[in-house]
Amino acid sequence: MKTTVTVTVAMLIAAAALLTTPAHAAEYRVDLAHSFVQFRTQHLGFSWLIGRFNKFSGRFEYDAANADGPTNIRVELDTASIDSNHAERDKHLRGDDFLDTDAYPRAVFTGAAYSGDADGGELRGDLELHGVTRPIVITMRKIGEGDDPWGGYRVGFEGSTVIARSDFGIDYNLGPMAEKVELSLYIEGIRQ
Repeated sequence: MKTTVTVTVAMLIAAAALLTTPAHAAEYRVDLAHSFVQFRTQHLGFSWLIGRFNKFSGRFEYDAANADGPTNIRVELDTASIDSNHAERDKHLRGDDFLDTDAYPRAVFTGAAYSGDADGGELRGDLELHGVTRPIVITMRKIGEGDDPWGGYRVGFEGSTVIARSDFGIDYNLGPMAEKVELSLYIEGIRQ
């Protein structure tokens, strides 16, 4: 009887320790139906050319209990899925002058370090685009998190950065106003 009580007490202590141990970051998969990767660049200094990538995948880790942002981030874009709402322009953007999607079928962002708090900050990482990998900084803000109506748990972030096309070997001359490309990311993740 004493052995049973001792084992039961030991199991209760172990269970209590597990319940009070801080949770580890959970893995989230990017929900493509509610996430967007958009870009815009100036067109000859007269207006904006705006577009998006229709196909991408990603994952990240996030711990809602800690005052941190997402970690272990990886997002892959299918470069051929570029969509600027104009078929001929998209064909040109997929070609050798720009993305060269046959040679470089994907662009990859890998997050390396986050500074800030759970509501927002800066995400540093590497962007591989057009065969070139360079460090970038994405300014991020948490949009919200919580239970969804289907029994899952979600968290959403938005972020933005500006890159120079020539930094990635894309130097087709569209004039100096089109050298910079603004990237906007709206990412909703589903906890796995």
